[in-house]
Amino acid sequence: MASPDKVAAVDEMREKFRNANAALVTAYTGLTVAQLKELRRSLGENAQYRVVKNTLTKIAANEAGINQLDDLFSGSSAVAFVTGDPVEAAKGLRDFAKDNPALVIKGGVLDGKALSADEIKKLADLESREVLLARLAGAMKGKQSQAAALFQAPLSKFVRTAEALRQKQAEQGGADTPAPAEAEAAE
Repeated sequence: MASPDKVAAVDEMREKFRNANAALVTAYTGLTVAQLKELRRSLGENAQYRVVKNTLTKIAANEAGINQLDDLFSGSSAVAFVTGDPVEAAKGLRDFAKDNPALVIKGGVLDGKALSADEIKKLADLESREVLLARLAGAMKGKQSQAAALFQAPLSKFVRTAEALRQKQAEQGGADTPAPAEAEAAE
């Protein structure tokens, strides 16, 4: 029979898996408490890093409908539950692992799709969501400007052509045709 503490721990972790956009699993053997605290800060506001018990975490993940992580829960394990932008958390893990080789990224899951450690590192190479949205908005604004210029081109070409014809006519027939003010005075 499971103890009430373990049941509560599984329930809490199951909810974390359900509410998270991504769950990134790491091995942390050899990291000090101070280093773990620094790691938690580097993950950003939208990620929570927890040292977990493998058996209870497997149960919680399976109850949440995530069975892709079962092979990752061996040895020392910790999970970064990401509720916001997973790129920021992946960058935090990657950068921290560069400085602290004791942190090993095992893999994870993003929106129900299993990720290998290499895929998490590729995810970390992406720009953040805000930067990508800003680039998209800039590209869309540029396309709108191009479209506006394209729609104005025939009109402005017509105006330039009409002006050129008027100037040419004034140069060629200016002496033969009276100016409007002279024509009124003559009548």
